Amino acid sequence: MKRLLLTFALALSAACSFACTSAIVSASKTLNGRPLLWKHRDTGEENNKVERTPAGEGVYEHVALYNASDSLNREAWMGYNSEGFAIMNTASYNLKDDDVNEKDMDKEGVVMKIALSQCRTVDDFERLLTTLPKPLGVEANFGVIDAYGGGAYFETNNYTFTRFDLKDAPDGILIRTNYSYSGRDDEGMGYVREENEKHLIAQHVADADFTPIVFTERLSKTYYHSVLGQDFTNEGLEWIVDQDFIPRRISSASCCIEGIKPGENPATTVMWIDLGFPPCSELRMALLGENGVPEELQGKMPNGHSELCDRVVARKHEVFPIKRGNGKQYLNIGRLYNAQGTGYCQQLIPENITLYNKYNKQLNKLRKKLNK
Repeated sequence: MKRLLLTFALALSAACSFACTSAIVSASKTLNGRPLLWKHRDTGEENNKVERTPAGEGVYEHVALYNASDSLNREAWMGYNSEGFAIMNTASYNLKDDDVNEKDMDKEGVVMKIALSQCRTVDDFERLLTTLPKPLGVEANFGVIDAYGGGAYFETNNYTFTRFDLKDAPDGILIRTNYSYSGRDDEGMGYVREENEKHLIAQHVADADFTPIVFTERLSKTYYHSVLGQDFTNEGLEWIVDQDFIPRRISSASCCIEGIKPGENPATTVMWIDLGFPPCSELRMALLGENGVPEELQGKMPNGHSELCDRVVARKHEVFPIKRGNGKQYLNIGRLYNAQGTGYCQQLIPENITLYNKYNKQLNKLRKKLNK
Protein backbone atom coordinates (compact mmCIF):
# COMPACT_ATOMS: atom_id res chain seq x y z
CA MET A 1 0.00 0.00 0.00
CA LYS A 2 1.37 3.43 -0.94
CA ARG A 3 -0.72 5.49 1.48
CA LEU A 4 -3.72 4.98 3.67
CA LEU A 5 -5.87 8.09 3.89
CA LEU A 6 -7.05 8.46 7.47
CA THR A 7 -8.27 12.01 7.17
CA PHE A 8 -11.76 10.88 8.08
CA ALA A 9 -12.32 9.88 11.68
CA LEU A 10 -13.12 6.20 11.86
CA ALA A 11 -15.79 6.99 14.40
CA LEU A 12 -17.66 8.62 11.54
CA SER A 13 -17.41 5.57 9.30
CA ALA A 14 -19.77 5.36 6.36
CA ALA A 15 -23.36 4.60 7.22
CA CYS A 16 -25.26 2.19 5.01
CA SER A 17 -28.54 4.06 5.06
CA PHE A 18 -30.53 4.01 1.86
CA ALA A 19 -29.76 7.28 0.21
CA CYS A 20 -29.47 9.04 -3.15
CA THR A 21 -28.19 12.22 -4.76
CA SER A 22 -30.36 13.86 -7.42
CA ALA A 23 -31.15 16.85 -9.63
CA ILE A 24 -33.76 18.31 -11.97
CA VAL A 25 -32.31 20.53 -14.69
CA SER A 26 -34.33 23.01 -16.72
CA ALA A 27 -34.13 22.84 -20.52
CA SER A 28 -32.68 26.36 -20.40
CA LYS A 29 -29.56 24.98 -18.71
CA THR A 30 -28.83 22.06 -21.03
CA LEU A 31 -26.72 22.00 -24.16
CA ASN A 32 -29.51 20.69 -26.40
CA GLY A 33 -32.53 22.40 -24.81
CA ARG A 34 -34.03 19.25 -23.23
CA PRO A 35 -34.65 18.89 -19.46
CA LEU A 36 -32.83 16.32 -17.34
CA LEU A 37 -33.84 14.25 -14.34
CA TRP A 38 -30.91 12.58 -12.53
CA LYS A 39 -30.63 10.10 -9.69
CA HIS A 40 -27.49 8.53 -8.29
CA ARG A 41 -29.00 5.59 -6.43
CA ASP A 42 -27.66 4.34 -3.09
CA THR A 43 -29.31 1.23 -1.70
CA GLY A 44 -28.76 -2.04 0.07
CA GLU A 45 -29.92 -3.78 -3.13
CA GLU A 46 -26.63 -4.34 -4.94
CA ASN A 47 -28.19 -5.87 -8.06
CA ASN A 48 -30.47 -3.72 -10.19
CA LYS A 49 -32.06 -4.18 -13.62
CA VAL A 50 -33.96 -2.15 -16.21
CA GLU A 51 -37.25 -3.41 -17.64
CA ARG A 52 -39.94 -2.26 -20.05
CA THR A 53 -43.63 -2.62 -19.25
CA PRO A 54 -45.86 -2.57 -22.36
CA ALA A 55 -49.02 -0.49 -22.50
CA GLY A 56 -52.18 -2.12 -21.22
CA GLU A 57 -55.61 -1.20 -19.97
CA GLY A 58 -55.12 1.87 -17.78
CA VAL A 59 -51.32 1.53 -18.03
CA TYR A 60 -48.93 3.65 -20.08
CA GLU A 61 -45.90 1.90 -21.54
CA HIS A 62 -42.90 2.62 -19.33
CA VAL A 63 -39.23 1.84 -18.74
CA ALA A 64 -37.87 1.75 -15.20
CA LEU A 65 -35.12 0.71 -12.82
CA TYR A 66 -35.94 -2.16 -10.43
CA ASN A 67 -34.25 -4.31 -7.82
CA ALA A 68 -33.16 -7.61 -9.37
CA SER A 69 -35.11 -9.42 -6.65
CA ASP A 70 -38.36 -7.76 -7.78
CA SER A 71 -39.45 -10.52 -10.16
CA LEU A 72 -42.85 -8.93 -10.84
CA ASN A 73 -41.48 -5.39 -11.30
CA ARG A 74 -43.80 -3.96 -8.67
CA GLU A 75 -41.48 -1.24 -7.31
CA ALA A 76 -39.94 1.23 -9.76
CA TRP A 77 -37.01 3.30 -8.48
CA MET A 78 -36.70 5.62 -11.47
CA GLY A 79 -38.30 5.64 -14.89
CA TYR A 80 -40.36 7.31 -17.59
CA ASN A 81 -43.40 6.52 -19.71
CA SER A 82 -44.76 6.93 -23.24
CA GLU A 83 -46.32 10.28 -22.30
CA GLY A 84 -42.95 11.82 -21.47
CA PHE A 85 -43.59 11.73 -17.73
CA ALA A 86 -40.54 10.74 -15.65
CA ILE A 87 -40.05 10.19 -11.93
CA MET A 88 -37.43 9.31 -9.33
CA ASN A 89 -37.01 9.67 -5.57
CA THR A 90 -34.53 10.22 -2.79
CA ALA A 91 -35.20 8.97 0.71
CA SER A 92 -35.84 11.71 3.26
CA TYR A 93 -35.15 11.44 6.97
CA ASN A 94 -36.69 14.62 8.40
CA LEU A 95 -40.34 14.54 7.25
CA LYS A 96 -42.09 11.69 9.07
CA ASP A 97 -44.27 13.07 11.88
CA ASP A 98 -46.53 10.14 12.74
CA ASP A 99 -46.51 6.74 14.39
CA VAL A 100 -46.98 4.63 11.26
CA ASN A 101 -45.11 1.38 11.86
CA GLU A 102 -41.84 0.88 9.98
CA LYS A 103 -43.16 -2.34 8.43
CA ASP A 104 -45.76 -0.22 6.64
CA MET A 105 -43.18 2.21 5.23
CA ASP A 106 -40.80 2.15 2.24
CA LYS A 107 -43.60 2.20 -0.34
CA GLU A 108 -41.90 4.80 -2.57
CA GLY A 109 -41.27 2.26 -5.33
CA VAL A 110 -44.94 1.26 -5.33
CA VAL A 111 -46.03 4.90 -5.63
CA MET A 112 -43.63 5.48 -8.51
CA LYS A 113 -44.83 2.36 -10.33
CA ILE A 114 -48.41 3.67 -10.11
CA ALA A 115 -47.27 7.09 -11.30
CA LEU A 116 -45.50 5.66 -14.34
CA SER A 117 -48.60 3.68 -15.19
CA GLN A 118 -51.07 6.55 -14.85
CA CYS A 119 -49.48 10.04 -14.95
CA ARG A 120 -48.94 12.34 -17.93
CA THR A 121 -47.97 15.55 -16.17
CA VAL A 122 -46.49 16.98 -12.99
CA ASP A 123 -50.01 18.05 -11.99
CA ASP A 124 -51.23 14.47 -12.52
CA PHE A 125 -48.67 13.32 -9.99
CA GLU A 126 -49.86 15.91 -7.49
CA ARG A 127 -53.40 14.63 -7.93
CA LEU A 128 -52.16 11.08 -7.45
CA LEU A 129 -50.51 11.97 -4.14
CA THR A 130 -53.72 13.68 -3.05
CA THR A 131 -56.03 10.79 -3.93
CA LEU A 132 -54.00 7.69 -2.96
CA PRO A 133 -55.15 6.04 0.30
CA LYS A 134 -53.35 7.29 3.40
CA PRO A 135 -50.97 6.65 5.00
CA LEU A 136 -48.88 6.49 1.85
CA GLY A 137 -46.03 4.61 3.50
CA VAL A 138 -43.42 7.09 2.23
CA GLU A 139 -40.89 9.64 3.44
CA ALA A 140 -39.27 10.93 0.29
CA ASN A 141 -38.45 13.66 -2.15
CA PHE A 142 -40.12 12.68 -5.45
CA GLY A 143 -38.63 14.39 -8.51
CA VAL A 144 -40.70 14.56 -11.71
CA ILE A 145 -40.61 16.11 -15.18
CA ASP A 146 -43.13 15.97 -18.03
CA ALA A 147 -43.37 16.56 -21.77
CA TYR A 148 -44.77 20.08 -21.28
CA GLY A 149 -41.76 21.68 -19.60
CA GLY A 150 -42.93 20.96 -16.06
CA GLY A 151 -40.62 19.84 -13.30
CA ALA A 152 -40.89 19.65 -9.52
CA TYR A 153 -39.89 17.99 -6.30
CA PHE A 154 -42.64 16.77 -4.00
CA GLU A 155 -41.37 16.43 -0.43
CA THR A 156 -43.79 13.80 0.78
CA ASN A 157 -44.65 12.00 4.01
CA ASN A 158 -47.54 9.72 4.89
CA TYR A 159 -50.23 12.40 4.81
CA THR A 160 -48.92 15.63 3.28
CA PHE A 161 -46.51 16.99 0.68
CA THR A 162 -44.83 20.26 -0.27
CA ARG A 163 -44.24 21.07 -3.94
CA PHE A 164 -41.14 22.89 -5.24
CA ASP A 165 -41.43 23.86 -8.92
CA LEU A 166 -38.47 23.99 -11.29
CA LYS A 167 -39.79 27.22 -12.83
CA ASP A 168 -39.23 28.94 -9.47
CA ALA A 169 -35.58 27.84 -9.17
CA PRO A 170 -33.41 30.95 -9.76
CA ASP A 171 -30.57 28.93 -11.33
CA GLY A 172 -32.79 26.61 -13.37
CA ILE A 173 -31.85 23.58 -11.29
CA LEU A 174 -33.20 21.83 -8.19
CA ILE A 175 -31.25 19.28 -6.17
CA ARG A 176 -32.09 16.97 -3.29
CA THR A 177 -30.26 14.35 -1.26
CA ASN A 178 -31.66 12.78 1.92
CA TYR A 179 -33.39 15.54 3.74
CA SER A 180 -36.30 17.77 2.79
CA TYR A 181 -36.25 21.56 2.73
CA SER A 182 -39.73 21.59 4.26
CA GLY A 183 -38.73 19.14 7.01
CA ARG A 184 -37.23 19.56 10.45
CA ASP A 185 -34.07 21.69 10.57
CA ASP A 186 -30.70 19.95 10.83
CA GLU A 187 -32.20 16.46 10.65
CA GLY A 188 -31.90 14.01 7.81
CA MET A 189 -28.81 13.12 5.79
CA GLY A 190 -26.91 14.02 2.65
CA TYR A 191 -25.84 17.56 3.58
CA VAL A 192 -22.23 16.97 2.57
CA ARG A 193 -23.21 15.25 -0.69
CA GLU A 194 -25.47 18.18 -1.51
CA GLU A 195 -22.53 20.57 -1.14
CA ASN A 196 -20.38 18.22 -3.22
CA GLU A 197 -22.99 18.38 -5.96
CA LYS A 198 -23.29 22.17 -5.83
CA HIS A 199 -19.52 22.50 -6.21
CA LEU A 200 -19.31 20.06 -9.12
CA ILE A 201 -22.18 21.60 -11.11
CA ALA A 202 -21.41 25.28 -10.48
CA GLN A 203 -19.60 25.88 -13.78
CA HIS A 204 -22.23 23.96 -15.74
CA VAL A 205 -24.94 26.16 -14.21
CA ALA A 206 -22.98 29.25 -15.24
CA ASP A 207 -22.31 27.95 -18.77
CA ALA A 208 -25.76 26.34 -19.28
CA ASP A 209 -24.06 23.31 -20.84
CA PHE A 210 -25.50 20.34 -18.95
CA THR A 211 -25.62 16.97 -20.71
CA PRO A 212 -26.44 13.55 -19.24
CA ILE A 213 -22.78 12.63 -19.06
CA VAL A 214 -22.10 15.54 -16.70
CA PHE A 215 -23.97 13.41 -14.19
CA THR A 216 -23.14 9.83 -15.17
CA GLU A 217 -19.45 10.38 -16.03
CA ARG A 218 -18.52 13.25 -13.73
CA LEU A 219 -20.63 13.54 -10.60
CA SER A 220 -21.09 9.78 -10.26
CA LYS A 221 -17.37 9.11 -10.75
CA THR A 222 -15.79 11.98 -8.79
CA TYR A 223 -14.44 11.82 -5.23
CA TYR A 224 -14.74 15.47 -4.22
CA HIS A 225 -15.40 16.17 -0.53
CA SER A 226 -16.87 19.58 0.35
CA VAL A 227 -16.06 19.54 4.07
CA LEU A 228 -12.39 18.85 3.41
CA GLY A 229 -12.39 21.08 0.34
CA GLN A 230 -10.45 18.45 -1.57
CA ASP A 231 -10.93 16.29 -4.64
CA PHE A 232 -9.33 12.89 -4.06
CA THR A 233 -10.07 11.69 -7.59
CA ASN A 234 -6.59 12.15 -9.02
CA GLU A 235 -4.47 12.51 -5.87
CA GLY A 236 -2.43 9.40 -6.55
CA LEU A 237 -3.74 7.67 -3.43
CA GLU A 238 -4.25 3.95 -3.17
CA TRP A 239 -6.79 3.92 -0.33
CA ILE A 240 -9.39 6.31 1.06
CA VAL A 241 -12.25 5.96 3.53
CA ASP A 242 -15.70 5.77 1.91
CA GLN A 243 -17.42 8.69 3.64
CA ASP A 244 -19.80 11.31 2.20
CA PHE A 245 -18.77 11.18 -1.46
CA ILE A 246 -21.46 11.08 -4.14
CA PRO A 247 -20.31 7.61 -5.30
CA ARG A 248 -20.46 5.22 -2.33
CA ARG A 249 -20.04 1.52 -1.70
CA ILE A 250 -23.82 1.19 -1.72
CA SER A 251 -24.24 3.04 -5.02
CA SER A 252 -26.07 0.82 -7.51
CA ALA A 253 -26.92 3.03 -10.51
CA SER A 254 -26.61 6.48 -11.99
CA CYS A 255 -29.62 7.26 -14.21
CA CYS A 256 -30.25 10.43 -16.17
CA ILE A 257 -33.55 10.78 -18.01
CA GLU A 258 -33.46 13.22 -20.90
CA GLY A 259 -36.86 14.73 -21.69
CA ILE A 260 -38.07 16.38 -24.89
CA LYS A 261 -38.37 19.81 -26.44
CA PRO A 262 -41.88 21.30 -26.71
CA GLY A 263 -43.78 19.58 -29.51
CA GLU A 264 -41.47 16.58 -29.80
CA ASN A 265 -42.81 13.05 -29.64
CA PRO A 266 -42.69 11.86 -25.98
CA ALA A 267 -41.47 8.49 -27.27
CA THR A 268 -38.07 10.11 -27.81
CA THR A 269 -37.57 10.47 -24.07
CA VAL A 270 -34.48 8.44 -23.11
CA MET A 271 -32.78 7.10 -20.00
CA TRP A 272 -28.99 7.10 -19.88
CA ILE A 273 -27.73 4.66 -17.27
CA ASP A 274 -24.57 3.43 -15.58
CA LEU A 275 -25.90 0.25 -13.99
CA GLY A 276 -24.31 -1.45 -11.00
CA PHE A 277 -21.57 0.54 -9.26
CA PRO A 278 -21.36 3.78 -11.34
CA PRO A 279 -17.57 4.31 -11.12
CA CYS A 280 -17.10 0.87 -12.73
CA SER A 281 -20.01 0.92 -15.16
CA GLU A 282 -20.48 1.12 -18.90
CA LEU A 283 -22.98 3.68 -20.20
CA ARG A 284 -26.11 2.40 -21.89
CA MET A 285 -29.24 3.98 -23.42
CA ALA A 286 -32.74 2.69 -22.65
CA LEU A 287 -35.69 3.56 -24.89
CA LEU A 288 -39.34 2.64 -25.20
CA GLY A 289 -40.44 -0.07 -27.64
CA GLU A 290 -39.93 -3.82 -27.74
CA ASN A 291 -36.20 -3.55 -28.38
CA GLY A 292 -35.59 -0.30 -26.51
CA VAL A 293 -33.99 -1.80 -23.41
CA PRO A 294 -30.72 -3.66 -24.13
CA GLU A 295 -30.89 -7.31 -23.06
CA GLU A 296 -27.80 -6.95 -20.88
CA LEU A 297 -29.73 -4.47 -18.69
CA GLN A 298 -32.71 -6.76 -18.25
CA GLY A 299 -33.09 -9.32 -15.47
CA LYS A 300 -32.46 -12.34 -17.69
CA MET A 301 -29.73 -13.94 -15.58
CA PRO A 302 -30.33 -16.28 -12.61
CA ASN A 303 -32.12 -14.61 -9.68
CA GLY A 304 -33.28 -11.83 -11.98
CA HIS A 305 -29.80 -10.39 -12.35
CA SER A 306 -28.68 -8.20 -15.24
CA GLU A 307 -25.66 -9.37 -17.22
CA LEU A 308 -24.13 -5.88 -17.20
CA CYS A 309 -24.85 -5.33 -13.52
CA ASP A 310 -23.14 -8.61 -12.59
CA ARG A 311 -20.09 -7.61 -14.60
CA VAL A 312 -19.92 -4.20 -12.93
CA VAL A 313 -20.51 -5.52 -9.40
CA ALA A 314 -17.56 -7.89 -9.85
CA ARG A 315 -15.38 -4.84 -10.55
CA LYS A 316 -16.85 -3.07 -7.51
CA HIS A 317 -15.71 -5.94 -5.29
CA GLU A 318 -12.16 -5.30 -6.50
CA VAL A 319 -12.54 -1.68 -5.38
CA PHE A 320 -13.84 -2.79 -1.94
CA PRO A 321 -11.77 -5.96 -1.41
CA ILE A 322 -11.51 -6.01 2.40
CA LYS A 323 -14.29 -8.08 3.95
CA ARG A 324 -13.28 -8.50 7.60
CA GLY A 325 -13.87 -6.00 10.39
CA ASN A 326 -14.50 -2.47 9.11
CA GLY A 327 -12.86 -3.32 5.81
CA LYS A 328 -15.94 -2.55 3.75
CA GLN A 329 -15.42 1.14 4.54
CA TYR A 330 -12.05 1.27 2.77
CA LEU A 331 -12.06 2.07 -0.93
CA ASN A 332 -9.13 1.11 -3.12
CA ILE A 333 -9.27 4.26 -5.23
CA GLY A 334 -6.13 3.14 -7.02
CA ARG A 335 -8.36 0.62 -8.84
CA LEU A 336 -10.35 3.58 -10.20
CA TYR A 337 -7.65 6.20 -10.72
CA ASN A 338 -3.88 5.69 -10.76
CA ALA A 339 -0.68 7.14 -12.18
CA GLN A 340 -0.54 4.51 -14.92
CA GLY A 341 -3.97 5.54 -16.23
CA THR A 342 -5.27 1.98 -15.93
CA GLY A 343 -8.01 2.59 -13.36
CA TYR A 344 -11.55 1.60 -14.19
CA CYS A 345 -12.78 5.21 -14.28
CA GLN A 346 -9.83 6.31 -16.39
CA GLN A 347 -10.64 3.63 -18.96
CA LEU A 348 -14.41 3.80 -18.83
CA ILE A 349 -15.05 7.55 -18.89
CA PRO A 350 -13.60 8.13 -22.39
CA GLU A 351 -15.23 4.92 -23.63
CA ASN A 352 -18.58 6.02 -22.21
CA ILE A 353 -18.31 9.46 -23.77
CA THR A 354 -17.62 7.79 -27.13
CA LEU A 355 -20.67 5.55 -26.59
CA TYR A 356 -22.77 8.58 -25.65
CA ASN A 357 -21.88 10.29 -28.92
CA LYS A 358 -22.58 7.09 -30.86
CA TYR A 359 -25.95 6.57 -29.18
CA ASN A 360 -26.84 10.21 -29.71
CA LYS A 361 -26.48 9.80 -33.45
CA GLN A 362 -28.94 6.90 -33.29
CA LEU A 363 -31.24 8.90 -31.06
CA ASN A 364 -31.21 11.91 -33.37
CA LYS A 365 -32.24 9.67 -36.28
CA LEU A 366 -35.12 8.38 -34.15
CA ARG A 367 -36.12 11.94 -33.26
CA LYS A 368 -36.20 12.94 -36.92
CA LYS A 369 -38.32 9.92 -37.74
CA LEU A 370 -40.82 10.34 -34.88
CA ASN A 371 -41.00 14.12 -34.90
CA LYS A 372 -42.05 14.48 -38.56
